[in-house]
Amino acid sequence: MPDRAKADPFERKLARYAETIVHVGLALKPKQQLIITAPIDSMPLVRAVTRAAYEAGCSYVMPVIDDDIVKQIRYRHGSKKSFDVAPAWFYEGMGVALRAGAAHLTISGSDPFMLNGEDEDAIARGTKALREASVPAMRVTQQLLTNWSVVACATPGWAKAVFPELGDADALERLWEAIFAAARVDNDDPIAAWKAHNAALHARVKMLNRKNCAALHFRGPGTDLRVGLAEGHRWCGGAERMKNGVVCNPNLPTEEVFTMPHAMKVEGYVRATRPLSYQNTLIENIAVRFEGGRIVHARATRGEEMLHSLLASDPGASRLGEVALVPHASPISQSGILFFNTLFDENAASHIAIGSPYPHCLRGIEKMNAGEMIACGVNDSRIHLDWMIGSGEVDVDAIAASGVAEPLMRAGEWIN
Repeated sequence: MPDRAKADPFERKLARYAETIVHVGLALKPKQQLIITAPIDSMPLVRAVTRAAYEAGCSYVMPVIDDDIVKQIRYRHGSKKSFDVAPAWFYEGMGVALRAGAAHLTISGSDPFMLNGEDEDAIARGTKALREASVPAMRVTQQLLTNWSVVACATPGWAKAVFPELGDADALERLWEAIFAAARVDNDDPIAAWKAHNAALHARVKMLNRKNCAALHFRGPGTDLRVGLAEGHRWCGGAERMKNGVVCNPNLPTEEVFTMPHAMKVEGYVRATRPLSYQNTLIENIAVRFEGGRIVHARATRGEEMLHSLLASDPGASRLGEVALVPHASPISQSGILFFNTLFDENAASHIAIGSPYPHCLRGIEKMNAGEMIACGVNDSRIHLDWMIGSGEVDVDAIAASGVAEPLMRAGEWIN
């Protein structure tokens, strides 16, 4: 029986993508276990990754499969009280597994519009319960305790949302093409391509860390925002060394460099430049105003109730945990595709994230007590949610501690 990966161009490219995920995204170690969380329509990729993982010496692959239609059934037929319930026991177990050394792969590909039209209050409550339950697993990845990665898989529902003008088969094929291109799988040697790309991101990180600016100033249509940076902040981007010694790419694709804002030093207003798809619902035209680091006014033309629910999740949910710079020349931006998927859309534009920060973006945080972290500007929250604020019309300045402004980006592009 012939090997389809050798005979079928798509299967061959899917196999190459799976190998890139295992060796670049996860950098999986021999004998390491792997947990895969994925939508049911991504099973071809789950199987390809599983094969690549075992070929790399993985000791056990544990897939955890989700289904958009099952989610929809819950919101249509579940009791009102059920939306305040989430399987904390599952995430506690996952947290135990990850702390014990298992790697984690998240495959993204859900239909971004699946829950549009469902009860917004029920969705907001269900989302809040799930966020709180997932903290034990989320904390492990945010603290970089083990190797993990988030990747994408083309699925029928997502493809149709992105390319509504195409037939089902053509939409799916077009989305796969975009994913393969963004993940550099179209190269003859994707692993070498990722090595070069990571080197370029690391060079940008070194430049920003040398500047050690005190704040960033974003200006553009509907935006005049000054983001103070945490004292002792560190810029990051590309491949990262986890605390288990593995150097992996937490996101495939990735085009960003990012750092930790000061939770109390964000002022001004900002308008989102792309819609935000969150938990199968769409939040469009986000516009917020910050005072003293906190969002004091927020609106959206669609999904506003969900936005307000997120901001009210806990005291830190209305403050920033991340700010990231992405050039407008990013291949994902230049593709002209609106993906309705944060993994892709955040790599098409500079962005901010409300909620918890990534601790490795602050030097010496391991030795700090709670009071010292607060003094440096570290936010504390159970959520982390990115939305895009950059475009070809947005300028960014670096503000030195002296107050002197230096151009960093003009019309969305790096100055040098």
